[in-house]
Amino acid sequence: MTKHRLQTELCRQLGITYPVIQAGMAGGPTTAEMVAGVSRAGGLGTLGAAYMEPEAIRETVRAIRQLTDRPFGVNLFTADMTDDVSRVQEVQRMLNPIRDELGIEAGKEELYTPNKFVEQFQVLLEEEVPIISTAFGTLPDDAMREAKAAHRIVITMITTVEEAKLAEEKGSDILVAQGSDAGGHRGTFDIGRHPYGANIGTFSLVPQVADHVRIPVVAAGGIMDGRGLVAALALGAQGVQMGTRFLTAAESGAHPAYRKALLASSEEDTVITKAFSGRPARGIRNAFIDHVESSGVKPLPFPTQNTATGDIRRAAAAQNDSRYLSLWAGQATRLLTDGEHAEAIVEQVIKQAKEWME
Repeated sequence: MTKHRLQTELCRQLGITYPVIQAGMAGGPTTAEMVAGVSRAGGLGTLGAAYMEPEAIRETVRAIRQLTDRPFGVNLFTADMTDDVSRVQEVQRMLNPIRDELGIEAGKEELYTPNKFVEQFQVLLEEEVPIISTAFGTLPDDAMREAKAAHRIVITMITTVEEAKLAEEKGSDILVAQGSDAGGHRGTFDIGRHPYGANIGTFSLVPQVADHVRIPVVAAGGIMDGRGLVAALALGAQGVQMGTRFLTAAESGAHPAYRKALLASSEEDTVITKAFSGRPARGIRNAFIDHVESSGVKPLPFPTQNTATGDIRRAAAAQNDSRYLSLWAGQATRLLTDGEHAEAIVEQVIKQAKEWME
């Protein structure tokens, strides 16, 4: 009976053994080794490719295939990437004291964020990536048609019931319902309507979404172990997606200072902020967030703020200084473990889930 209950429709649809998805966290944490490890363990590994060059995605996809023949996915952003540079001078002046402390040049007043989505998406089609997931909206209509024609499974991150219904209508095969306790950027479609994201808790959101769509729903946000998986299944989800849980895995590409901050944090330490990227994201409060929020200067919209702060984050990483890194994390960091392999994490989650179900 236990095995049957863990073999959900999600598993059958994705061709995986257990209903556990590793989140496609952009910016470097999701290495080929992590993705492959999760998939080998019977879950679904996901490459966070939103900030990657198209050819780097191709190389990483091929590296994953060298490590496993199991299904895996790739996550992209579908947000509008048009820059808003109307207040660049004001924002750069506010950020320059941090640059002075790090010993780097003053911020540039001419910023440009390239939109790589079309090229990134074409690589996924060319490399026959079986599962494509998106954040900040559904695939554009033309891309959705191409994905469907190529028999790809499309996963969409959502944060409200209305977003879920729209994503299903647009052709998504699976929905990831992301609660406000989730780390990093959540998938809220309209930041104009929800300036700090649609802040509905995971276990309030999941059953409401499950009641209003026909396609499988995956729970995300604050889920770190088998207890969370069992709870999600009880509320109508057919699986879970976990991001923060894998940030301190042996295969994680997270910076050592980032790992250290995660392991030292508690459920009280995270905030939702636009300071780093201009789009709401949950992370551990640090000196960068304090500086921006106390300045009285409103961050630029995404993606321009993300581009403007890139030099600071790179310098902080080079100097091993977590005060100025984006320390994305969900609200359950006390449940983190240090240096476990990705495969072992999946195995531990499933073992615990089975024990609770029995």
